[in-house]
This record gives sequence, structure tokens and C-alpha cells, in this order.
Amino acid sequence: MNNILEVKDLNVSYGGIKAVKEISFHVPKGEVVTLIGANGAGKSSTLRSIVGLVRPEGGSIQFEGTELAGLPTDQIVSKGITLVPEGRRVFSDLTVLENLKIGAYMRKDSLDEDLNWVHDLFPRLKERSWQLAGTLSGGEQQMLAIGRALMSKPELIMMDEPSLGLAPIIVQGVFDIIKEINKQGVTILLVEQNANMALKAADLGYVMETGQITLSGTGKELAENEEVKAAYLGKAKS
Repeated sequence: MNNILEVKDLNVSYGGIKAVKEISFHVPKGEVVTLIGANGAGKSSTLRSIVGLVRPEGGSIQFEGTELAGLPTDQIVSKGITLVPEGRRVFSDLTVLENLKIGAYMRKDSLDEDLNWVHDLFPRLKERSWQLAGTLSGGEQQMLAIGRALMSKPELIMMDEPSLGLAPIIVQGVFDIIKEINKQGVTILLVEQNANMALKAADLGYVMETGQITLSGTGKELAENEEVKAAYLGKAKS
């Protein structure tokens, strides 16, 4: 299997606190990979270091054979990686269409094809093109955040807690979209506290605890693991 992303011995610190402790993992091209774990496990710090928002203290981050550690975020995005941040972070005072175009700020080619793709995935965004992003519902803002990320034409899209704060029926819709994006050829690295949904969607998963990877396996294997069931799926060991 060709790995689009290889992370080796990654260390991330904030001040004197180690958030990520020499973790290693890989993301196979074309798959959905998830990192699950409790709050503070280091999942978001891992994504932020991959995309250059946090400078790693040590280790290697290779994307299609190119070392990313130490590169600025704009160069990393230009290589084909993008991040949908936790909390959506849409530009509230700009329209839906303006938010989508910001996602393509580094592109010099025509946006029409990808804008049509995003509108096909999220018809609501097309309907609300001229509405201010800050007036959208939480679910619509999450659609916008994902659509904005897709406008950069990523090969790898990373999503940080895409279901956070959303009603269950909206969460199902978000995961349906994740599967559809993947089906259309985009590799996905997903950080998600809704472990049940994440593992159902994932080809491969990793469990993070206190900055370290403690378990790995297919989504199905982890969903059936008794420790994972007890800790993350709300199912006590029998």
C-alpha cells in the first residue's frame, strides 16, 4: 500500500509540556484514517504540526516523500494538504461564496469545476452563496468549512472534530459527506471524539492517550477491541 503520509517519532511541545511524544503512524493513499482519544490526548496538536501551524520539536513528517517539518503552512497547503479546523472557523462577516474562494487563495487556475463540485456536495451552500457565513447554522458552517478546504484541491484533507456540537442527524450527514469525498479520491485523516462514527468510517485507526499512540488497527478491529469499547464506545467490558 502506497502511504501518502508518513509520520515518524513526532514530538510537539508547548512550553515545557509535551503534547505529542515520539509518535509514528502512516496514512495510506485513498483511505480514511482516524485518530481517536480523549480530550488532551494530542490529536489536534498532531494535525496542527502536520500542516505547519505548530513547529514540531523533533521527528519527521513526509508527504508523498517530501519532508514537511519546518515548512511554512502556505507551502504545505500548496503541496496538497489542508485542514478543516476544530470549531469551523468560518469568516463570519464574509459571504458563503467569499469563504469558499478564500479556500482557493493559492490557486491561479479556474475555480469553476471545484466550485461546482462543492455545490454538488453541499447544495445548501449554493442556495446561500450570498448569505453571511456568521448567520448559518452550526451544521451549515461545518459544510462551509469542509467546502472551503476542498477548494484548495487537496490530496489529503485533515478534519479536526467535524461533528463537534452538532445534532445527531447532522452528524450522520457530515459522515456521509466524508465517505463521499473519500470515494471521489481524496485521502482523509480524521480526528474525532465520536469514536463510534469515526471507526465505522475509517479503514485504519489509531488510539492516542497522553501524547502517545497506544493501539492501532482497522476501524473494524478497533471497534471490536474490548479496551476501546470500554474507554470510547460507552460499552463496558463483559
